[in-house]
Amino acid sequence: MELRCEALLLDMDGTLVDSTECVERQWRRWAERHGMDLEPILRVSHGRTTLETIREIAPHLATAEEIRSFDVAEAEDTEGIKAVKGAVAFVQALPSDRWAVVTSAPRRLAGVRLECAGLPIPRVLVCADDVSRGKPHPEPYSTAARLIGQRAERCLVIEDAPAGVEAARAAGMQVWGITTTVPSEELGVPCIRNFEELRIYLDGAVEGAMWISVAR
Repeated sequence: MELRCEALLLDMDGTLVDSTECVERQWRRWAERHGMDLEPILRVSHGRTTLETIREIAPHLATAEEIRSFDVAEAEDTEGIKAVKGAVAFVQALPSDRWAVVTSAPRRLAGVRLECAGLPIPRVLVCADDVSRGKPHPEPYSTAARLIGQRAERCLVIEDAPAGVEAARAAGMQVWGITTTVPSEELGVPCIRNFEELRIYLDGAVEGAMWISVAR
């Protein structure tokens, strides 16, 4: 696989940051507190905001107080958080004005997890707080493209969850998957296993353009 783009828009949880242990722990505690089964929650939670997940599985609990309590608990739980293999070196090799993080996490949580994983805070960081509709709606990725100053079709998105893939496609962007959360069959796009497989080449003939290729 090889393609040219002018900006990379990267999901955070499951893509750049391995936070699975933490995420599942928080949803398990929440499910136990409300007498609910965990598995149905995990089937819909990946790539979505806390609010949209709770609206999907238990709309009667989707209150501001409930969301705030869950988000505070997540931000305080950092055990097991680490970078996805190759992610730190990969983003460090990117031009600082050519990549962004687009996450369904609130801004405070995003900062905590990026820091715990040893990843830099990008110039453009689009969080749940910045949009009115989260993934799978295209608004998060459309917002990132506008802030980074690139047309949608010139952006490459890397995502680990079907909701994120759907959002990027709806925004008119190129999408690659990363199989850290679900298998490639569920993502339905070309996939990588981790960031050590990717190579970046700056295109000297076209200012700002990059070639991204998969080396296996």
